[in-house]
Amino acid sequence: MIKGRDVWWEDEMEHAEHQVEKDGKVHFEAEEMDAEDPLFILYTSGSTGKPKGVVHSVAGYMVWTTYTFVNVFQYNPGDIHFCTADIGWITGHSYIVYGPLSAGATSLMFEGIPTWPDAGRFWNIVEKHKANCIYTAPTAIRSLMSFGTDPIKGKDLSSLKILGTVGEPINEEAWHWYDENIGKKKCPIIDTWWQTETGACLISNLAGVTPAKPSWATLPMPGVQPLLVDENGNEVTETDENGIMKGNLCIKAPWPGILRTTYGDHERCRTNYFATYNNLYFTGDGALKIKTATIVLPEE
Repeated sequence: MIKGRDVWWEDEMEHAEHQVEKDGKVHFEAEEMDAEDPLFILYTSGSTGKPKGVVHSVAGYMVWTTYTFVNVFQYNPGDIHFCTADIGWITGHSYIVYGPLSAGATSLMFEGIPTWPDAGRFWNIVEKHKANCIYTAPTAIRSLMSFGTDPIKGKDLSSLKILGTVGEPINEEAWHWYDENIGKKKCPIIDTWWQTETGACLISNLAGVTPAKPSWATLPMPGVQPLLVDENGNEVTETDENGIMKGNLCIKAPWPGILRTTYGDHERCRTNYFATYNNLYFTGDGALKIKTATIVLPEE
């Protein structure tokens, strides 16, 4: 206990403003918040320097997580959503808690690792709860691949309609294993690219609406304006001999879920994300882009 920082729950409850209803239950009025009030602070990893406390706002974050959840996963009322992430990082925040719950979805929470007590744990959960979507990381998929298909045998995965991947690029071998053995080639795979700082998906195919391409996140969300730039900040427009453009991934304009600041150091937010290239949000990632593509939308 540190004086001035830590308090006892029981002591605070005695001072809390509340009223006792006729049935004896204690009722607390919800606190009204401004749209731009801070909602939470989530620290990024220190892999690129000292961890940064990313601050998201009340309204923008909620709008963006709900919008992307409903559209990327093509959520329908009654669907059961199973995101295997921990709620301590942004995927769990956005696609276990805020996005699904604000859309009225049933959200499954998972604790532990996918290989204990055996490598069939994910599939047991899907079968038991009739999950309609599973959203997990390529690392987990590759780990489960190493156990072969025996842990899948006898598991009823017919409730699944959508498969998702998040956290890192997925290699083609893992993508096809996921497609063939878990989705039975009947479930679209969404490959989502985003960051703690973006709040929710910025680039992803929409399940069953826009086409998937193994190991590619494919298209930006409506309203998101990505571009590739070279080291001097010039937009990359030329392709290599394979018809692919390579560059640093930036975003031209803001979106509702963009971070508002880094906690306690707004200048660090500016220098980290907005100073590398003029008038652009720099993601810190490199990316590849196919210059031309044909998109065939499904018939009604």
